[in-house]
Amino acid sequence: MYSASDLRKGLRVEIDGVPFVITDFNFVKPGKGASIYNCRLKNMITGATLTRSYRSNDTLNEPKLEERTMRYSYKDGDEYVFLDKNFEQLTVRAEVLGDSRFFLVEEIEVDILIHNDAPIGVELPTFVEKTIVETEPGARGNTATNVLKPAKIEGGYEIQVPLFINQGDVIRIDTRTGGYSDRVRTA
Repeated sequence: MYSASDLRKGLRVEIDGVPFVITDFNFVKPGKGASIYNCRLKNMITGATLTRSYRSNDTLNEPKLEERTMRYSYKDGDEYVFLDKNFEQLTVRAEVLGDSRFFLVEEIEVDILIHNDAPIGVELPTFVEKTIVETEPGARGNTATNVLKPAKIEGGYEIQVPLFINQGDVIRIDTRTGGYSDRVRTA
């Protein structure tokens, strides 16, 4: 149980049985009366945001969240199967993974956030390496500016890459932004 004075950015709280994370926080002390804590909260399941104000005597519940480190095993239709060190399986729907499903590599370790025995979020390593499966050849001489071209990686995700990247090259992708980081090796 948290009191309003415990509120801060990044704190996870539970409102009506749903986990939220505080994304913005503002403390207001008017000349008269009780202090007010203004918070912007993000729903950890749906991603929707809401704004709430709390007085200094208000309390909030702590969510029952579990974080497990697991390895990606395989894809089964619209679901992705992960294994922990005891070989227990956990199935995660594609909606929960979002675009990060394109960055999954076999045997990659991820952190899965679980609320009430249901996965609600997956955190990948910061960088993953993927092979370019389709891109147009770059035009020579067009290097005066940072010119990018579209390329498809394994799994069908389209990413913008520099002109010198060719089909078959292995690139490093930042999983936080989904953008190109650097080239690991050439084809």
